[in-house]
Amino acid sequence: MKPNLSLTLATVLVLSVAGCSKSDNDQLATTTNESKQATDTTMTASENNPFYTESPLYMHYPQFDKIDNAHFKPAFERGMQDHLAEIEAIANNPEAPTLDNTLIPMEKSGQLLNRVARLFFAMASANTNDDLEKIRSEMAPLLAAHGDQIQLNSKLFARVEAIYNQRDSLELDPESYRLIEESYKNFIRAGAQLSEADKESLKAINAELATLQTTFSQNVLNEVNASAVLVDSREELAGLSDSKIDAAAEAAKARGEEGKYLIALRNTSQQPPLASLENRALRERIMKASLARGSHGGEFDNRETLARVAKLRAERAQLMGYGNHAAYSLEDQTARTTTAVNEMLARLAPAAVANAKREAADMQKIIDAEGGDFQLASWDWDFYAEKVRKQRYDFDASQLRPYFEFNNVLQKGVFYAAGQVYGLTFKERRDLPVYQEDVRVFEVFDADGSTLALFIMDPYARPSKRGGAWMNAYVSQSNLMGTAPVVANHLNITKPTDGGPTLMTFDEVTTMFHEFGHALHGMFSNVNYPSFSGTSVPRDFVEYPSQVNEMWSVWPEVLANYAVHNETGEAMPQELLDKVLATQKFNQGYATTEYLAASLLDQSWHQMKPEEVPDAAGLLAFEATALENAGVALETVPPRYRSTYFSHIIGGYSAGYYAYIWSEVLDADTVEWFKSNGGMNRENGDHFRQTLLSRGGAEDAMALFRNFKGSDPDIQPLLERRGLD
Repeated sequence: MKPNLSLTLATVLVLSVAGCSKSDNDQLATTTNESKQATDTTMTASENNPFYTESPLYMHYPQFDKIDNAHFKPAFERGMQDHLAEIEAIANNPEAPTLDNTLIPMEKSGQLLNRVARLFFAMASANTNDDLEKIRSEMAPLLAAHGDQIQLNSKLFARVEAIYNQRDSLELDPESYRLIEESYKNFIRAGAQLSEADKESLKAINAELATLQTTFSQNVLNEVNASAVLVDSREELAGLSDSKIDAAAEAAKARGEEGKYLIALRNTSQQPPLASLENRALRERIMKASLARGSHGGEFDNRETLARVAKLRAERAQLMGYGNHAAYSLEDQTARTTTAVNEMLARLAPAAVANAKREAADMQKIIDAEGGDFQLASWDWDFYAEKVRKQRYDFDASQLRPYFEFNNVLQKGVFYAAGQVYGLTFKERRDLPVYQEDVRVFEVFDADGSTLALFIMDPYARPSKRGGAWMNAYVSQSNLMGTAPVVANHLNITKPTDGGPTLMTFDEVTTMFHEFGHALHGMFSNVNYPSFSGTSVPRDFVEYPSQVNEMWSVWPEVLANYAVHNETGEAMPQELLDKVLATQKFNQGYATTEYLAASLLDQSWHQMKPEEVPDAAGLLAFEATALENAGVALETVPPRYRSTYFSHIIGGYSAGYYAYIWSEVLDADTVEWFKSNGGMNRENGDHFRQTLLSRGGAEDAMALFRNFKGSDPDIQPLLERRGLD
């Protein structure tokens, strides 16, 4: 999944990853004036607020042990006040605008606000609670308004525009030249050239969107917890491992249902237990509960919220001079246009659907041979896919779990690969505070022995943590600011209840390598300006480095190093290892179709004019029609996310979920480059690092790819990987 992008002044705290947009600065001003006395009192009483000064810990690592919920709101309020004062000083500077007196001070401004925002939104995703969610709802429109107050500041924009107009006559290094161009573009895309009346309309739209997007994401988390499936007896859970059944019993007990079993849901439509559960009726219950999230009434129903968000985005796009929200969003990505995205998705969909139908036919044969008097349904897919896998490859995915113990995968797999390719070494730091007992911290050393970064690993699922997997940066690298990276990976692995080893699925292993690819992108950053640090790249490029890192999960040397039996210590048998590699294309029809269906839904929602957006009552019918028109409406293959729990399209990936497969074109081509240039060696890793990973957003994304590979990307490796050629 996309990492939580760095909060930098280039984006002027748009905070897209947190579900916030730019909002109404009138609301901010009113709230600030009305609460000034209370705020002053709070600030006086909380001068020991740990956010008010930079963390004194090593590499400015967050003071998790000193921060509590009461610190966030006053730090946000003071941070916004301080930031606006800094911006006003820049905007009203009587000297002629220059890089040194305008853009660089902007890069340095807002440090308190950055500190609190980074940590707050990280905790709101990884370890939230009712107090944090209340603060999040309160702060969302205020932070959004804060962004508007800066990016719609006409004096500030005039200074940026003046520098932009004379950029070619200045003696600039390439990164400074790009800073000028990107800053100017960001102001334009934020509405800086609109009339005053249109700016007011934009602020009103942004204000409402800020609240709606926060509500949507909160509903998704609440609904996934509320929709967990309660099971009466252990017998109904036949097929699950004892450890998973015990975990379900503990989950039920925690909800006051002792003696029963609770199957927690994940964000995606498909649910992991469906691959193992023998009870078809229970599989059906779980799948239907998953698919109904956010659309069956109740306090967490997201239909009205989503419809309103889509309409407001369409209105905003028209106000900004674009045909639809997708056109606005894609202009700033490597894809550039809706035509480019539509053509790619349309090219891939027919072959993917054809593959999925062939896979379904193979499963139906097994159902019929076993005397099953039913047609394959979505809740049967994973269960019978495992039967096909076993029949075709004499291989059951459950055979792998004993060889994928968490700590081995992390240290002898993920870290080992980083050592072989990039020369990195890792040392666990138990002296630094953490926000939850299972979180671990590692110091990362470069090949020359110098400290490169701190890496935080948060592996386990819990009710206070949103689903999926992601990376975020607590501190981003910047030569200007003199900061080195502190980055984190967050996974959602089920924690054993008996204190035994954490045994992972192969998908979880791949995800760990993927997310560490994002971490490497952040850790290897070597740029001057915070705006360009690490993962601050287009959304349809950001998944590329992380997908490349997945290759090492199945690289024979790496796999042999970490895939050892958790009890005997014996290496995975070569025969089993060969089967793992042989099944790489297995079930790709399903995987590609469910992904494309979600991507096409995303585009459907965002390629409409305001008057075309359906209301809440027509939302599900709209979704069905969109899938049908795109040729991906398969009852057996629901979209990876249905609209009402599709967090990506409400957060940072609106009109951008296509980015995973767009990036995979680059990824598959890069894997072939590594293979043809000697594979896993330092020379290849150092070249990838120096030409691409270290540059962040300091250069055009596709120029970075060409610098690395020496040519434009080729789609053929992707088609072959997914069996679409």
